[in-house]
Amino acid sequence: MVCGGFTCSKNALCSLNVVYMLVGLLLIGVAAWGKGFGLVSSIHIIGGVIAVGVFLLLIAIVGLIGAMHHHQVMLFFYMVILFIVFLFQFGVSCSCLAMNREQQEALLNSAWRILENKTKTDLESQLNCCGLLNVTASRPQFDQDLQSCPALCKKDGACFTCGVMMLNHATEALKILGGVGLFFSFTEILGVWLAVRYRNQKDPRANPSAFL
Repeated sequence: MVCGGFTCSKNALCSLNVVYMLVGLLLIGVAAWGKGFGLVSSIHIIGGVIAVGVFLLLIAIVGLIGAMHHHQVMLFFYMVILFIVFLFQFGVSCSCLAMNREQQEALLNSAWRILENKTKTDLESQLNCCGLLNVTASRPQFDQDLQSCPALCKKDGACFTCGVMMLNHATEALKILGGVGLFFSFTEILGVWLAVRYRNQKDPRANPSAFL
């Protein structure tokens, strides 16, 4: 058996989808663990992570069943959806790697505005900080956050803003996030290539005369 054969392509595609299933289950498990231990209280964050995990799990199941049965329709939808996910993830990963500090501040401001108050206070307690950024443009929001801040540093009157603390690690975090996303995006294009190749190969068990 050569690596480019039918069986090798089938095994490679099945193995790749098993990995995707494990990653999907891991995301669901981590989200449930974070919620159970009270690390994250926002239902939107938990729901988003679980939704990504379930979506990846479903895509992997479709790809696995299609690979095991050499199902043309399932393999077609699998490779189309996986290619769309690749395009989206590749673009997001490149954006993370190219983002400068001003863009990071704008992104943090946008994310902070849509966070629930409970999520904000959880972050302030965990990071021991108050508010996001003490700048003129967002001063009313900062004053409001400062009044409801539960951080211990508030009693001492020497609190850093959460924005400054997060920006100190944002560049490194975005590089890691972009790098991991870029790595997984190339595994997705590998999955598309394997699905296209495997879909166009003949099953030797279904057509043994092809080898005579």
